[in-house]
Amino acid sequence: MQNNFVWDDRLGISVPDLNKPWETFDKSSQAAILLHWEKIRGTIPDRIGKIEKHINELQDQLSLEENFERSCELNYKIASLASVINDLWLWYRLNQNITSKIHG
Repeated sequence: MQNNFVWDDRLGISVPDLNKPWETFDKSSQAAILLHWEKIRGTIPDRIGKIEKHINELQDQLSLEENFERSCELNYKIASLASVINDLWLWYRLNQNITSKIHG
């Protein structure tokens, strides 16, 4: 079942990576995959909170920074982290809809 997930360094979580169409998995495999995903999915809000805290720290640094190049670096880091948060929310919401359809 672990083969159905792959670690994403950028996001800091494992994401689904199914090697065949969902419908071709038997019901017990589907249930095991969903259970594993729900455990991962449950960690996403905490992961986002940690990233938001880091963004806030970078913004504090940026507000005091007088060096233009360093300001650009901080802005880039903030934008990159915000992009990670966006992608994590997409995974969280998309798979919430899929999970509820499967259970419904």
